[in-house]
Amino acid sequence: MRIHNVPPSAASSDAGREYRASEPDVPLRCCLRKSLADEPVWLFRYSPAAGKGPYAEVGPIFTHVDCPDSPSLDRLPVELLNNPRILRSYNAAGQIHDGELVEPGSFDRAIVESFNDPAIETLQVRSLSHGCFLFAITRA
Repeated sequence: MRIHNVPPSAASSDAGREYRASEPDVPLRCCLRKSLADEPVWLFRYSPAAGKGPYAEVGPIFTHVDCPDSPSLDRLPVELLNNPRILRSYNAAGQIHDGELVEPGSFDRAIVESFNDPAIETLQVRSLSHGCFLFAITRA
């Protein structure tokens, strides 16, 4: 599997970005960890690449202003998976294929089962409470 994060450069000025000091435990999409208090971050609108046409969604996300860490893009960011999450699958046309609630400790199995379906091209991991995009997964 390949993990896809969101670099701080995605926070262009036309994305309605806001500079702020983060609150603790805000999920950062650049380094795929939770924030510490008062880290300089961007809050901005973001549309993940997987959904296309009417399936394209835009929502708020946080990244560092200057990301100090490089996430591992070949393994799941465990710090962001300690709560139930929505795993949403998309086909090659960018249409939603399916979605499921995944509990902590079950992500590896759910990802393998999803990718056993050849119609699925991309998975998105999303917040259960707000539906916000956290990161994407594709086959290696």
